[in-house]
Amino acid sequence: MNTYRAFLPATELAVAAVDAAGTVIAWSPGAQMLLGYAPDEIVGRAASKLLTGGRLPDQARRHLAERRAWMGRLVLRDRAGRTVEADLQACPLVGANGDLPWWSVHATVPQDSDGAALALQRSLLQQRLPTLQAVEIVTRYLPAEPHAGVGGDWFDVIPLSGARVALVVGDVVGHGIHASAAMGRLRTAVRTLADIDLPADELLTDLDDLIIEEARERSTSDGEVGATCLYVVYDPTSRHCTVASAGHPAPAVVTPDGTVDFLEVEPGPPLGVGGVPFEAVDFALPEGSLLVLYTDGLIESRGRDINTGMNALRRALTRTASSLDDVCDAVLDTLLHREPDDDVALLVARTHPLDTDYVATWRVAPDPAAVADARRWTVARLEAWGLAEAVPTTELIVSELVTNAIRHAHAPIMLRLIHNGMLICEVSDGSSTSPHPRRARVLDEGGRGLLLVALLCERWGTRHTGAGKTIWAEQPRPLHVTVPVSDPPVAA
Repeated sequence: MNTYRAFLPATELAVAAVDAAGTVIAWSPGAQMLLGYAPDEIVGRAASKLLTGGRLPDQARRHLAERRAWMGRLVLRDRAGRTVEADLQACPLVGANGDLPWWSVHATVPQDSDGAALALQRSLLQQRLPTLQAVEIVTRYLPAEPHAGVGGDWFDVIPLSGARVALVVGDVVGHGIHASAAMGRLRTAVRTLADIDLPADELLTDLDDLIIEEARERSTSDGEVGATCLYVVYDPTSRHCTVASAGHPAPAVVTPDGTVDFLEVEPGPPLGVGGVPFEAVDFALPEGSLLVLYTDGLIESRGRDINTGMNALRRALTRTASSLDDVCDAVLDTLLHREPDDDVALLVARTHPLDTDYVATWRVAPDPAAVADARRWTVARLEAWGLAEAVPTTELIVSELVTNAIRHAHAPIMLRLIHNGMLICEVSDGSSTSPHPRRARVLDEGGRGLLLVALLCERWGTRHTGAGKTIWAEQPRPLHVTVPVSDPPVAA
Protein backbone atom coordinates (compact mmCIF):
# COMPACT_ATOMS: atom_id res chain seq x y z
CA MET A 1 0.00 0.00 0.00
CA ASN A 2 2.76 2.48 0.84
CA THR A 3 4.41 1.78 -2.53
CA TYR A 4 1.18 2.56 -4.40
CA ARG A 5 0.58 5.74 -2.43
CA ALA A 6 4.10 6.88 -3.22
CA PHE A 7 3.41 6.34 -6.92
CA LEU A 8 0.27 8.46 -7.13
CA PRO A 9 1.74 11.94 -6.57
CA ALA A 10 4.19 11.36 -9.45
CA THR A 11 1.57 10.73 -12.16
CA GLU A 12 -0.56 13.21 -14.08
CA LEU A 13 -3.16 10.52 -14.83
CA ALA A 14 -6.49 10.55 -13.01
CA VAL A 15 -5.75 7.56 -10.76
CA ALA A 16 -7.20 6.64 -7.38
CA ALA A 17 -6.85 3.68 -5.04
CA VAL A 18 -9.98 2.27 -3.39
CA ASP A 19 -9.87 -0.30 -0.61
CA ALA A 20 -12.11 -3.34 -0.23
CA ALA A 21 -14.64 -1.32 1.76
CA GLY A 22 -15.05 1.20 -1.06
CA THR A 23 -13.04 3.97 0.63
CA VAL A 24 -10.62 6.18 -1.30
CA ILE A 25 -7.13 5.65 0.13
CA ALA A 26 -4.97 7.48 -2.43
CA TRP A 27 -5.53 10.24 -5.00
CA SER A 28 -3.31 11.47 -7.82
CA PRO A 29 -2.78 15.07 -9.04
CA GLY A 30 -4.50 14.07 -12.27
CA ALA A 31 -7.57 12.99 -10.30
CA GLN A 32 -7.56 16.34 -8.53
CA MET A 33 -7.39 18.12 -11.89
CA LEU A 34 -10.28 16.06 -13.26
CA LEU A 35 -12.66 16.20 -10.29
CA GLY A 36 -11.43 19.12 -8.21
CA TYR A 37 -10.93 17.29 -4.89
CA ALA A 38 -7.61 17.77 -3.13
CA PRO A 39 -6.27 14.54 -1.55
CA ASP A 40 -7.13 15.64 1.99
CA GLU A 41 -10.74 16.28 0.91
CA ILE A 42 -11.44 12.87 -0.61
CA VAL A 43 -9.04 10.35 0.96
CA GLY A 44 -10.91 8.45 3.66
CA ARG A 45 -14.32 9.09 2.09
CA ALA A 46 -16.54 6.69 0.17
CA ALA A 47 -15.77 6.42 -3.54
CA SER A 48 -19.52 6.29 -4.17
CA LYS A 49 -19.54 10.05 -3.48
CA LEU A 50 -17.96 10.46 -6.93
CA LEU A 51 -20.66 8.50 -8.78
CA THR A 52 -23.89 10.04 -10.02
CA GLY A 53 -26.59 7.98 -8.37
CA GLY A 54 -24.08 6.75 -5.78
CA ARG A 55 -23.44 3.31 -7.32
CA LEU A 56 -21.73 1.51 -10.18
CA PRO A 57 -23.62 -0.10 -13.08
CA ASP A 58 -24.70 -3.69 -12.44
CA GLN A 59 -22.14 -5.11 -14.91
CA ALA A 60 -19.33 -3.29 -13.13
CA ARG A 61 -20.54 -4.55 -9.76
CA ARG A 62 -20.53 -8.15 -11.03
CA HIS A 63 -16.98 -7.81 -12.35
CA LEU A 64 -15.73 -6.34 -9.12
CA ALA A 65 -17.47 -9.01 -7.05
CA GLU A 66 -15.65 -11.62 -9.12
CA ARG A 67 -12.38 -9.70 -8.77
CA ARG A 68 -12.18 -9.11 -12.50
CA ALA A 69 -11.08 -5.89 -14.21
CA TRP A 70 -13.81 -3.70 -15.67
CA MET A 71 -13.83 -0.94 -18.29
CA GLY A 72 -16.70 1.32 -19.20
CA ARG A 73 -17.99 4.87 -19.46
CA LEU A 74 -19.45 6.51 -16.36
CA VAL A 75 -20.77 9.91 -15.39
CA LEU A 76 -18.84 11.16 -12.37
CA ARG A 77 -19.57 14.16 -10.19
CA ASP A 78 -16.80 16.63 -9.40
CA ARG A 79 -16.24 18.74 -6.30
CA ALA A 80 -18.54 21.53 -7.53
CA GLY A 81 -21.31 19.08 -8.36
CA ARG A 82 -20.70 19.20 -12.11
CA THR A 83 -21.00 16.00 -14.10
CA VAL A 84 -17.93 14.61 -15.87
CA GLU A 85 -18.31 11.82 -18.43
CA ALA A 86 -15.21 9.61 -18.23
CA ASP A 87 -13.89 6.27 -19.41
CA LEU A 88 -13.19 4.25 -16.26
CA GLN A 89 -10.80 1.34 -15.86
CA ALA A 90 -10.89 -0.57 -12.56
CA CYS A 91 -8.21 -3.17 -11.87
CA PRO A 92 -8.06 -5.37 -8.72
CA LEU A 93 -4.71 -5.43 -6.93
CA VAL A 94 -4.53 -8.69 -4.98
CA GLY A 95 -2.11 -9.02 -2.09
CA ALA A 96 0.41 -11.85 -1.58
CA ASN A 97 -1.95 -13.65 0.78
CA GLY A 98 -4.79 -13.57 -1.76
CA ASP A 99 -6.80 -10.76 -0.16
CA LEU A 100 -7.93 -7.68 -2.06
CA PRO A 101 -6.34 -4.68 -0.35
CA TRP A 102 -7.35 -2.12 -2.97
CA TRP A 103 -8.43 -1.34 -6.53
CA SER A 104 -6.63 0.90 -9.00
CA VAL A 105 -9.11 3.20 -10.74
CA HIS A 106 -8.02 5.13 -13.83
CA ALA A 107 -10.34 7.68 -15.47
CA THR A 108 -9.90 9.59 -18.74
CA VAL A 109 -12.18 12.23 -20.30
CA PRO A 110 -13.36 11.13 -23.77
CA GLN A 111 -12.06 13.46 -26.48
CA ASP A 112 -15.20 13.97 -28.55
CA SER A 113 -16.01 17.05 -30.61
CA ASP A 114 -16.62 19.10 -27.47
CA GLY A 115 -13.54 17.78 -25.66
CA ALA A 116 -11.39 20.86 -26.23
CA ALA A 117 -14.19 23.23 -25.21
CA LEU A 118 -14.97 21.13 -22.12
CA ALA A 119 -11.32 21.07 -21.09
CA LEU A 120 -11.03 24.83 -21.60
CA GLN A 121 -14.21 25.50 -19.66
CA ARG A 122 -13.19 23.38 -16.68
CA SER A 123 -9.70 24.89 -16.59
CA LEU A 124 -11.19 28.40 -16.40
CA LEU A 125 -13.80 27.73 -13.71
CA GLN A 126 -12.76 28.19 -10.09
CA GLN A 127 -11.60 24.76 -8.92
CA ARG A 128 -11.16 25.42 -5.20
CA LEU A 129 -13.16 28.03 -3.34
CA PRO A 130 -11.33 30.27 -0.86
CA THR A 131 -11.97 29.76 2.85
CA LEU A 132 -13.62 32.91 4.17
CA GLN A 133 -15.12 33.89 7.50
CA ALA A 134 -17.72 36.15 5.87
CA VAL A 135 -19.48 33.39 3.93
CA GLU A 136 -19.78 29.62 3.69
CA ILE A 137 -20.17 28.60 0.05
CA VAL A 138 -21.25 25.57 -1.97
CA THR A 139 -21.48 25.56 -5.77
CA ARG A 140 -22.81 23.32 -8.52
CA TYR A 141 -22.16 23.35 -12.24
CA LEU A 142 -24.09 21.16 -14.69
CA PRO A 143 -23.30 21.27 -18.41
CA ALA A 144 -26.06 21.25 -20.98
CA GLU A 145 -27.24 18.12 -22.74
CA PRO A 146 -24.59 16.88 -25.19
CA HIS A 147 -26.12 18.20 -28.43
CA ALA A 148 -26.25 21.74 -27.04
CA GLY A 149 -22.47 21.97 -26.72
CA VAL A 150 -20.37 23.48 -23.94
CA GLY A 151 -21.59 26.88 -22.76
CA GLY A 152 -20.10 29.93 -21.09
CA ASP A 153 -21.67 30.03 -17.61
CA TRP A 154 -19.36 30.77 -14.72
CA PHE A 155 -19.26 31.61 -11.03
CA ASP A 156 -16.58 33.18 -8.87
CA VAL A 157 -15.84 34.04 -5.24
CA ILE A 158 -13.43 36.97 -4.79
CA PRO A 159 -12.05 38.15 -1.42
CA LEU A 160 -12.13 41.94 -1.13
CA SER A 161 -10.66 44.43 1.32
CA GLY A 162 -12.29 45.08 4.68
CA ALA A 163 -13.24 41.38 5.12
CA ARG A 164 -15.80 41.74 2.30
CA VAL A 165 -16.39 39.19 -0.43
CA ALA A 166 -17.69 39.42 -3.99
CA LEU A 167 -19.96 36.70 -5.37
CA VAL A 168 -20.28 36.53 -9.15
CA VAL A 169 -22.29 34.52 -11.64
CA GLY A 170 -22.39 35.13 -15.37
CA ASP A 171 -23.60 33.63 -18.62
CA VAL A 172 -22.07 34.13 -22.06
CA VAL A 173 -24.50 33.77 -24.97
CA GLY A 174 -23.95 30.73 -27.15
CA HIS A 175 -22.06 27.45 -26.89
CA GLY A 176 -18.79 25.96 -28.02
CA ILE A 177 -15.17 26.93 -27.63
CA HIS A 178 -15.78 30.62 -28.43
CA ALA A 179 -18.30 30.87 -25.58
CA SER A 180 -15.86 29.16 -23.19
CA ALA A 181 -13.02 31.46 -24.25
CA ALA A 182 -15.24 34.55 -23.85
CA MET A 183 -16.24 33.31 -20.40
CA GLY A 184 -12.56 33.08 -19.44
CA ARG A 185 -11.89 36.63 -20.63
CA LEU A 186 -14.88 38.01 -18.73
CA ARG A 187 -13.98 36.15 -15.55
CA THR A 188 -10.44 37.53 -15.69
CA ALA A 189 -11.74 41.05 -16.31
CA VAL A 190 -14.14 40.84 -13.35
CA ARG A 191 -11.32 39.70 -11.07
CA THR A 192 -9.06 42.52 -12.28
CA LEU A 193 -11.73 45.17 -11.72
CA ALA A 194 -12.68 43.70 -8.34
CA ASP A 195 -9.02 43.84 -7.30
CA ILE A 196 -9.07 47.65 -7.55
CA ASP A 197 -12.22 47.74 -5.40
CA LEU A 198 -14.59 49.30 -7.92
CA PRO A 199 -18.18 49.70 -6.70
CA ALA A 200 -20.55 47.12 -8.16
CA ASP A 201 -22.26 49.44 -10.66
CA GLU A 202 -18.95 50.93 -11.85
CA LEU A 203 -17.48 47.46 -12.25
CA LEU A 204 -20.28 46.42 -14.60
CA THR A 205 -19.95 49.69 -16.53
CA ASP A 206 -16.23 49.12 -17.08
CA LEU A 207 -16.89 45.49 -18.00
CA ASP A 208 -19.49 46.64 -20.53
CA ASP A 209 -16.97 49.06 -22.06
CA LEU A 210 -14.37 46.29 -22.31
CA ILE A 211 -16.77 44.01 -24.17
CA ILE A 212 -17.77 46.75 -26.61
CA GLU A 213 -14.14 47.63 -27.31
CA GLU A 214 -13.25 43.99 -27.78
CA ALA A 215 -16.17 43.54 -30.18
CA ARG A 216 -14.81 46.36 -32.35
CA GLU A 217 -11.38 44.72 -32.53
CA ARG A 218 -12.46 41.09 -32.85
CA SER A 219 -12.86 39.30 -36.16
CA THR A 220 -16.50 39.05 -37.20
CA SER A 221 -15.98 35.33 -37.83
CA ASP A 222 -15.92 34.77 -34.09
CA GLY A 223 -19.53 35.87 -33.83
CA GLU A 224 -21.00 38.44 -31.47
CA VAL A 225 -20.40 38.16 -27.75
CA GLY A 226 -23.16 39.00 -25.34
CA ALA A 227 -23.32 38.12 -21.66
CA THR A 228 -25.22 38.66 -18.45
CA CYS A 229 -23.54 39.09 -15.08
CA LEU A 230 -24.60 39.45 -11.45
CA TYR A 231 -22.13 41.04 -9.02
CA VAL A 232 -22.84 40.87 -5.28
CA VAL A 233 -20.65 42.31 -2.51
CA TYR A 234 -21.30 41.16 1.07
CA ASP A 235 -19.87 43.17 3.97
CA PRO A 236 -19.82 41.13 7.20
CA THR A 237 -19.15 44.21 9.35
CA SER A 238 -22.38 45.97 8.33
CA ARG A 239 -24.36 42.80 7.37
CA HIS A 240 -25.27 44.46 4.08
CA CYS A 241 -24.94 43.27 0.51
CA THR A 242 -24.71 45.44 -2.58
CA VAL A 243 -26.08 43.99 -5.82
CA ALA A 244 -25.73 45.09 -9.44
CA SER A 245 -27.02 43.17 -12.45
CA ALA A 246 -26.32 43.27 -16.17
CA GLY A 247 -29.40 41.53 -17.54
CA HIS A 248 -29.10 38.66 -15.05
CA PRO A 249 -31.86 37.05 -12.93
CA ALA A 250 -32.16 38.45 -9.42
CA PRO A 251 -30.61 36.48 -6.54
CA ALA A 252 -32.77 34.78 -3.95
CA VAL A 253 -32.39 35.35 -0.21
CA VAL A 254 -33.46 32.80 2.37
CA THR A 255 -33.70 34.32 5.84
CA PRO A 256 -33.21 32.19 8.99
CA ASP A 257 -36.98 31.95 9.50
CA GLY A 258 -37.31 30.21 6.10
CA THR A 259 -38.74 33.17 4.17
CA VAL A 260 -37.64 33.22 0.53
CA ASP A 261 -37.50 36.46 -1.44
CA PHE A 262 -35.95 37.56 -4.72
CA LEU A 263 -34.07 40.82 -4.29
CA GLU A 264 -35.60 43.73 -6.18
CA VAL A 265 -32.66 44.59 -8.40
CA GLU A 266 -32.85 46.70 -11.54
CA PRO A 267 -31.41 44.21 -14.06
CA GLY A 268 -29.94 46.74 -16.49
CA PRO A 269 -29.00 45.69 -20.04
CA PRO A 270 -26.82 42.68 -20.85
CA LEU A 271 -23.11 43.35 -21.22
CA GLY A 272 -22.16 44.59 -24.67
CA VAL A 273 -25.21 46.79 -25.25
CA GLY A 274 -23.65 50.05 -24.01
CA GLY A 275 -25.12 53.47 -23.33
CA VAL A 276 -27.28 52.51 -20.34
CA PRO A 277 -25.99 52.91 -16.76
CA PHE A 278 -26.11 50.12 -14.21
CA GLU A 279 -27.64 50.54 -10.78
CA ALA A 280 -26.37 49.11 -7.49
CA VAL A 281 -28.88 48.38 -4.71
CA ASP A 282 -28.05 47.84 -1.04
CA PHE A 283 -29.84 45.33 1.21
CA ALA A 284 -29.55 44.46 4.90
CA LEU A 285 -29.30 40.72 5.62
CA PRO A 286 -30.17 38.98 8.89
CA GLU A 287 -27.39 36.83 10.33
CA GLY A 288 -27.25 33.39 8.75
CA SER A 289 -29.18 34.33 5.59
CA LEU A 290 -28.58 32.40 2.38
CA LEU A 291 -27.72 34.17 -0.86
CA VAL A 292 -28.61 32.06 -3.91
CA LEU A 293 -27.06 33.02 -7.25
CA TYR A 294 -27.76 31.06 -10.43
CA THR A 295 -27.84 31.24 -14.22
CA ASP A 296 -31.00 31.14 -16.30
CA GLY A 297 -30.45 27.50 -17.31
CA LEU A 298 -31.73 26.59 -13.84
CA ILE A 299 -35.09 28.35 -14.09
CA GLU A 300 -35.83 28.50 -17.83
CA SER A 301 -36.12 25.61 -20.29
CA ARG A 302 -38.25 24.30 -23.11
CA GLY A 303 -41.79 24.18 -21.80
CA ARG A 304 -41.08 26.33 -18.70
CA ASP A 305 -40.87 30.12 -18.61
CA ILE A 306 -38.81 32.17 -16.16
CA ASN A 307 -41.72 32.97 -13.81
CA THR A 308 -42.64 29.31 -13.47
CA GLY A 309 -38.99 28.44 -12.86
CA MET A 310 -38.57 31.12 -10.20
CA ASN A 311 -41.66 29.88 -8.38
CA ALA A 312 -40.22 26.35 -8.46
CA LEU A 313 -36.93 27.69 -7.10
CA ARG A 314 -38.78 29.44 -4.29
CA ARG A 315 -40.52 26.19 -3.34
CA ALA A 316 -37.24 24.26 -3.38
CA LEU A 317 -35.56 26.83 -1.11
CA THR A 318 -38.36 26.66 1.47
CA ARG A 319 -37.48 23.04 2.22
CA THR A 320 -35.61 22.44 5.45
CA ALA A 321 -32.02 21.43 4.73
CA SER A 322 -29.26 20.54 7.18
CA SER A 323 -26.39 21.75 4.98
CA LEU A 324 -25.67 23.87 1.93
CA ASP A 325 -25.00 20.70 -0.05
CA ASP A 326 -28.54 19.60 0.78
CA VAL A 327 -29.87 22.98 -0.35
CA CYS A 328 -28.12 22.63 -3.72
CA ASP A 329 -29.33 19.06 -4.13
CA ALA A 330 -32.92 20.04 -3.32
CA VAL A 331 -32.81 22.86 -5.87
CA LEU A 332 -31.41 20.68 -8.64
CA ASP A 333 -33.73 17.76 -7.87
CA THR A 334 -36.76 20.08 -7.99
CA LEU A 335 -35.95 22.05 -11.11
CA LEU A 336 -33.97 19.61 -13.25
CA HIS A 337 -35.71 16.34 -14.07
CA ARG A 338 -33.39 15.60 -17.00
CA GLU A 339 -30.21 16.95 -18.55
CA PRO A 340 -30.60 20.75 -18.75
CA ASP A 341 -31.15 22.52 -22.07
CA ASP A 342 -28.55 25.08 -21.08
CA ASP A 343 -25.59 25.10 -18.68
CA VAL A 344 -26.51 25.62 -15.05
CA ALA A 345 -24.36 27.43 -12.50
CA LEU A 346 -25.57 27.57 -8.90
CA LEU A 347 -23.87 29.30 -5.97
CA VAL A 348 -25.31 29.22 -2.43
CA ALA A 349 -23.65 31.31 0.28
CA ARG A 350 -24.50 31.42 3.99
CA THR A 351 -23.59 34.83 5.40
CA HIS A 352 -21.69 35.18 8.68
CA PRO A 353 -21.41 38.67 10.20
CA LEU A 354 -18.29 39.62 12.10
CA ASP A 355 -18.57 39.74 15.86
CA THR A 356 -18.85 43.43 16.80
CA ASP A 357 -16.28 42.80 19.54
CA TYR A 358 -13.70 42.42 16.77
CA VAL A 359 -14.50 45.58 14.83
CA ALA A 360 -13.33 48.83 16.42
CA THR A 361 -13.64 52.41 15.09
CA TRP A 362 -11.95 55.62 16.24
CA ARG A 363 -12.63 59.18 15.02
CA VAL A 364 -9.33 60.97 14.41
CA ALA A 365 -9.07 64.73 14.90
CA PRO A 366 -7.46 66.57 11.93
CA ASP A 367 -4.48 67.53 14.06
CA PRO A 368 -0.93 66.06 13.95
CA ALA A 369 -1.13 65.57 17.73
CA ALA A 370 -3.94 63.05 17.13
CA VAL A 371 -1.45 60.53 15.68
CA ALA A 372 -0.17 59.71 19.16
CA ASP A 373 -3.75 59.30 20.41
CA ALA A 374 -4.48 56.91 17.52
CA ARG A 375 -1.42 54.83 18.42
CA ARG A 376 -2.46 54.60 22.08
CA TRP A 377 -6.00 53.59 21.14
CA THR A 378 -4.61 50.95 18.75
CA VAL A 379 -2.35 49.46 21.45
CA ALA A 380 -5.27 49.29 23.90
CA ARG A 381 -7.49 47.53 21.38
CA LEU A 382 -4.84 45.00 20.35
CA GLU A 383 -4.09 44.15 23.97
CA ALA A 384 -7.83 43.68 24.60
CA TRP A 385 -7.89 41.25 21.67
CA GLY A 386 -4.87 39.36 22.99
CA LEU A 387 -2.68 40.53 20.11
CA ALA A 388 0.17 42.14 21.97
CA GLU A 389 2.67 40.57 19.56
CA ALA A 390 1.12 42.60 16.72
CA VAL A 391 1.51 45.96 18.47
CA PRO A 392 4.89 47.14 17.04
CA THR A 393 3.96 46.49 13.39
CA THR A 394 0.42 47.81 13.72
CA GLU A 395 1.58 50.99 15.47
CA LEU A 396 3.83 51.79 12.51
CA ILE A 397 1.09 51.11 9.96
CA VAL A 398 -1.45 53.21 11.87
CA SER A 399 1.06 56.06 12.30
CA GLU A 400 1.81 56.22 8.58
CA LEU A 401 -1.80 55.98 7.38
CA VAL A 402 -3.19 58.45 9.92
CA THR A 403 -0.35 60.92 9.31
CA ASN A 404 -0.96 60.81 5.55
CA ALA A 405 -4.68 61.42 6.05
CA ILE A 406 -4.07 64.41 8.32
CA ARG A 407 -1.45 65.96 6.02
CA HIS A 408 -2.94 65.32 2.59
CA ALA A 409 -6.71 64.80 3.06
CA HIS A 410 -9.47 66.35 5.12
CA ALA A 411 -12.06 65.41 7.73
CA PRO A 412 -13.83 63.28 8.62
CA ILE A 413 -10.95 60.91 9.34
CA MET A 414 -11.76 57.48 10.78
CA LEU A 415 -9.49 54.66 11.92
CA ARG A 416 -10.94 51.15 11.93
CA LEU A 417 -9.40 47.87 13.08
CA ILE A 418 -10.90 44.53 12.04
CA HIS A 419 -9.79 41.21 13.50
CA ASN A 420 -11.15 38.28 11.51
CA GLY A 421 -8.20 35.92 11.67
CA MET A 422 -6.25 38.56 9.80
CA LEU A 423 -5.68 42.02 11.29
CA ILE A 424 -6.92 44.80 9.02
CA CYS A 425 -6.16 48.50 9.53
CA GLU A 426 -8.28 51.03 7.65
CA VAL A 427 -8.07 54.82 7.57
CA SER A 428 -10.90 56.69 5.83
CA ASP A 429 -10.99 60.38 4.95
CA GLY A 430 -13.05 62.86 2.96
CA SER A 431 -10.69 63.14 -0.01
CA SER A 432 -11.05 61.24 -3.28
CA THR A 433 -7.35 61.55 -4.20
CA SER A 434 -5.60 58.17 -4.17
CA PRO A 435 -2.14 57.96 -2.63
CA HIS A 436 0.74 56.20 -4.34
CA PRO A 437 4.17 55.16 -3.09
CA ARG A 438 7.13 57.08 -4.49
CA ARG A 439 10.87 56.59 -4.38
CA ALA A 440 12.29 59.02 -1.84
CA ARG A 441 15.71 60.57 -2.42
CA VAL A 442 18.51 59.97 0.07
CA LEU A 443 18.17 63.33 1.82
CA ASP A 444 14.35 63.48 1.76
CA GLU A 445 12.75 63.64 5.21
CA GLY A 446 9.50 61.99 4.04
CA GLY A 447 8.02 60.05 1.17
CA ARG A 448 8.68 56.56 2.51
CA GLY A 449 5.46 55.96 4.42
CA LEU A 450 3.53 53.85 1.91
CA LEU A 451 6.65 51.89 0.99
CA LEU A 452 7.02 51.05 4.68
CA VAL A 453 3.35 50.02 4.89
CA ALA A 454 3.79 47.79 1.84
CA LEU A 455 6.74 46.06 3.50
CA LEU A 456 4.92 45.53 6.80
CA CYS A 457 1.64 44.14 5.48
CA GLU A 458 0.62 41.31 3.18
CA ARG A 459 -1.36 43.61 0.91
CA TRP A 460 -2.74 47.13 0.92
CA GLY A 461 -4.85 49.30 -1.32
CA THR A 462 -7.44 52.03 -1.77
CA ARG A 463 -11.19 51.84 -2.23
CA HIS A 464 -13.35 54.84 -2.99
CA THR A 465 -16.61 55.57 -1.21
CA GLY A 466 -19.36 58.11 -1.68
CA ALA A 467 -17.77 60.29 1.01
CA GLY A 468 -14.10 59.92 0.05
CA LYS A 469 -11.72 56.97 0.22
CA THR A 470 -10.36 54.27 2.52
CA ILE A 471 -6.74 53.13 2.70
CA TRP A 472 -6.46 49.60 4.05
CA ALA A 473 -3.64 47.27 5.03
CA GLU A 474 -3.76 43.58 6.02
CA GLN A 475 -1.26 41.98 8.37
CA PRO A 476 0.69 39.09 6.82
CA ARG A 477 -0.50 36.09 8.84
CA PRO A 478 -3.50 34.74 10.80
CA LEU A 479 -3.48 35.93 14.37
CA HIS A 480 -4.61 34.22 17.56
CA VAL A 481 -8.13 35.07 18.70
CA THR A 482 -8.96 35.58 22.37
CA VAL A 483 -12.05 36.91 24.09
CA PRO A 484 -11.75 40.65 24.79
CA VAL A 485 -10.93 41.21 28.44
CA SER A 486 -12.04 44.83 28.54
CA ASP A 487 -12.98 47.66 26.25
CA PRO A 488 -10.28 50.27 25.60
CA PRO A 489 -11.15 53.94 26.12
CA VAL A 490 -13.24 55.40 23.33
CA ALA A 491 -12.88 58.94 22.11
CA ALA A 492 -15.83 61.09 21.24
